[in-house]
Amino acid sequence: MARWIKSKHPGIRYREHDTRRHGVGNKPDRYYTIFYKLDGKMAEEAVGWASQGMTEKRASAILAELQENRRQGTGPRTLKEKRGIAAAERQEQEEQDKQTAIETLTFSDIFHTKYLLHTQANRRNPRSWKSEESLFRIWIGPVIGNKPLGDIAPIDLEKIKKAMATAGRAGSSIVYALAVVRQVFNYALTNDLYTGKNQAGPAGKVNRPKFDNKRTRYLSREEATTLLAQLAVMSQNVHDMALLSIHTGMRADEVFSLTWADVCISTGIITLRDTKNPKGRPAFMTEAVKAMLQARTKSAPAGLVFPDRNGAKIKQASDTFNRAVDKIGLNEGITEKRQRVTFHTLRHTFASWLVESGTDIYYVMKLLGHSDIKLTMRYAHLGENSLKTAVQRMEAAG
Repeated sequence: MARWIKSKHPGIRYREHDTRRHGVGNKPDRYYTIFYKLDGKMAEEAVGWASQGMTEKRASAILAELQENRRQGTGPRTLKEKRGIAAAERQEQEEQDKQTAIETLTFSDIFHTKYLLHTQANRRNPRSWKSEESLFRIWIGPVIGNKPLGDIAPIDLEKIKKAMATAGRAGSSIVYALAVVRQVFNYALTNDLYTGKNQAGPAGKVNRPKFDNKRTRYLSREEATTLLAQLAVMSQNVHDMALLSIHTGMRADEVFSLTWADVCISTGIITLRDTKNPKGRPAFMTEAVKAMLQARTKSAPAGLVFPDRNGAKIKQASDTFNRAVDKIGLNEGITEKRQRVTFHTLRHTFASWLVESGTDIYYVMKLLGHSDIKLTMRYAHLGENSLKTAVQRMEAAG
């Protein structure tokens, strides 16, 4: 260990490194310290190496500053205190800089660089985030895209509503756009990108348009038979998907995602995973469904039951379904969107047939995979005849 050498400046000493050289003349690197009396005791603190810029003169200036602080009774009394104050000031400045950066983030910044990436990574169906991106590009972005979240006011959201309504967009689309704005605000709040009020949330002053987007149309037994027969002529694959949906209540994406590993012919149970309700649910085969699945060419367990022509997952219902509907006139003369037959009508048909046959609404909820029975109650009126019959049976038994 190198010996300590007192400097010509009072209160400064140093030691020289055994091997490391530094500066002009290739002199040994020096490690400087200051020493002083504090509260009646001698104290010593390191100030640094010459190779890092420390000199006897700088060390002496630091010591003089601390001595003056102790004499005046202000400021840091020790180098440790001085460094602590500097570190706290740096941290405070970093926090201020961070807050400033957050406050200047625009809605567009957060949507594109944060929220949309999060949505793409966490939502199974790409149609969902693509719809949100489209709503932002056409309706949301032009109004609030360049504004920081803190500058967005209820009147801005009213402008979005008005523009969409003027363009003839459905109430459901307007609500969806406001929901996207709300979700971006929530994301920013959750991830410390914003600390203010969610203008599109429940505490905001923007009223969502009221509308009824519930589809009430469902197929009669005769209509379903005719549709399936027409589909069988046009496409066996589309026929089989439609049959599965109308007999199990499976959503289109659940049909498209189904793999052979989730199909058990012996028990007659189809296991639905990663559904709209994260818990998943079983679907139960009718004899018609069982026969249909047995007739299909089975692939590996991980293989899709209904792949597209390239063996990949189908993205949306085939236009063949719509052409079959048109062929047999199911939508003839019907202009109300909620009354038109779509692939989703098959799921409504399944639920409606269950209720008409007297199935308890709770069981219907479970079979549909609804998380809230309020969603299922739309079918409750269809069971009124069953309720009437139940009362008549009670009367007859008396």
